[in-house]
Amino acid sequence: MYVNEKLAALRQLMKEKKIDIYLIPTADFHNSENVGDYFKVREYMSGFTGSAGTLVITANYAGLWTDGRYFLQAERELAGTRIELQKMGEEETPSVIDFIVDAIPKGGKLGFDGRVVMYGEGKQLALRLKRKEASLVYDLDLVNEIWLDRPSLSKNKAFSLSLEQAGETVADKLSRVRKEMHSYGANAHIITSLDDTGWLLNIRGTDVEFFPLLLSYTIVYENKVELYVDKSKLSDEIKVNLAKDKVILKDYNQIYKTVKEFEYSDVVLVDPDLLNYAIYNNIPKEVTLVEKRNPTILMKAMKNEVEINNIINAHIKDGVAHTKFIYWLKQLVKSGKISEQNEISASDRLVEFRKAQGDYIFPSFSPIFGHGPNGAVIHYSSTEETNRNLEIGTLLLTDSGSHFMQGSTDITRTHALGEIPLEFKKDYTRVLKANLALSKLKFMEGIAGQNIDILARQHLWENYQNYNHGTGHGVGYIGNIHEGPVNIRWQIPLNGQVEALREGMILSNEPGLYIAGSHGIRLENELLVRKTVKNEFGQFMEFEVITYVPFDLEAIDFSLMTDVDRKELNKYHAKVYELIAPHLTKEEREWLKEVTREI
Repeated sequence: MYVNEKLAALRQLMKEKKIDIYLIPTADFHNSENVGDYFKVREYMSGFTGSAGTLVITANYAGLWTDGRYFLQAERELAGTRIELQKMGEEETPSVIDFIVDAIPKGGKLGFDGRVVMYGEGKQLALRLKRKEASLVYDLDLVNEIWLDRPSLSKNKAFSLSLEQAGETVADKLSRVRKEMHSYGANAHIITSLDDTGWLLNIRGTDVEFFPLLLSYTIVYENKVELYVDKSKLSDEIKVNLAKDKVILKDYNQIYKTVKEFEYSDVVLVDPDLLNYAIYNNIPKEVTLVEKRNPTILMKAMKNEVEINNIINAHIKDGVAHTKFIYWLKQLVKSGKISEQNEISASDRLVEFRKAQGDYIFPSFSPIFGHGPNGAVIHYSSTEETNRNLEIGTLLLTDSGSHFMQGSTDITRTHALGEIPLEFKKDYTRVLKANLALSKLKFMEGIAGQNIDILARQHLWENYQNYNHGTGHGVGYIGNIHEGPVNIRWQIPLNGQVEALREGMILSNEPGLYIAGSHGIRLENELLVRKTVKNEFGQFMEFEVITYVPFDLEAIDFSLMTDVDRKELNKYHAKVYELIAPHLTKEEREWLKEVTREI
């Protein structure tokens, strides 16, 4: 069935159910960033394959809302459909909620699957629609009636993390969570986010595309824990270990029945941004809800020393793989055979290098290999239709990552394939200067990512250039590669909550520049937050760079580099050579010594 045929079929169901507007977000039942095949409803209905977007359908209109990372991709993938692209963040673009409120008739009905819409959003929709005397119908998975060959829910086996991997026992983590619960007067805490359950119980799975997470819900009580999961995914060893911490196993979908049984005297801690609307509506109204962020979110963001050491080892593995990949690329350029490769074959080659390092799980997100003008599409995904052969005199942007059993990685490099135009070098150098400016920063405890974003962007802004994405995001540990609650971006979040950078947090540092139709540049390292000097002025912090892959000296316009820039780059390259060279062949090692030489 084509997209327009699917829309027609959905509208027929909406008519039968007396639904005026139907809402399809990009989500699973847990508000995961990436979702398994079963949950790719928005992609199925629209043809848009980006990882973020919301589809809104009325009787005579369909709109797809997405952010600046995906504008070019969405325009291409929506071509030929009757779906209009709504560019989020643009001045003339209404929010999804504003559009719905304006479009719905008086007394109308908004329909959606309440398992994939979060409680906070549903609550806001209900409040805003009151003035139109409109109502919500939250138990409608209409697309399920159209999607006849819909994939089934994942049956993949779970795996556990040892103490040597996690660095903290489940018992100790539960103790910390219960202490937070007690501070709110709560006797129960519902956890629906997969990475929070994974962190708390030291378990992982492969149910979510690119993220090693297990489809599950958790309820923490004062003296027990209930884990809602497909029990067939758990080995006998995992079941025994969970039982030691009084974790009781329940069927995955049983949580909707359990929450109906809460009593009026219960006080339940919930995260409105992560609890789905269906679960919320199943909780009796007389139950007291404490609406606060999951305590586990901040806890898991602050990595312990065991996790940090493991993550650094994962980055050494990734650094070796990536350095071998760059050597392979450069040798192809030198031999004149680079045109025999394309975006997809290059991406596959990097995966081979990573697998060879051992303990490889799978990629940490969909790889972005953009050659030439494709590099200007911020979250580009190469397909057979868009795949470009590599050419001399161009740039290749590679943004990819891995989950190893030691940790997760996310790295971007932009490679000069032979001699490139001076304009490209100037653009590359400004992005490099932005990256180095953050890497060397020393700052006071209490500083947030919003305070430091300008230090990177200044090197683009002074040339009246910018990039339409954040400078950095939190990075998870064998979990979500994009992890809250911290980020580096100048905009204040809609909820107004700004989170300070704390010791043990890991963030990406990825400034970029994108020239539509020509080229794209992004340079990304991961940064570990460390405490340093404490004196009469207070506690100072700094970043430790834990990505170990050379930048491309062939792409730099050295006339734009200050002495400070050069010193920082030389220091970084010396560290790369120290850690990576011992794992290379003689030829690779000699090449690495040359490309990390002092400048």
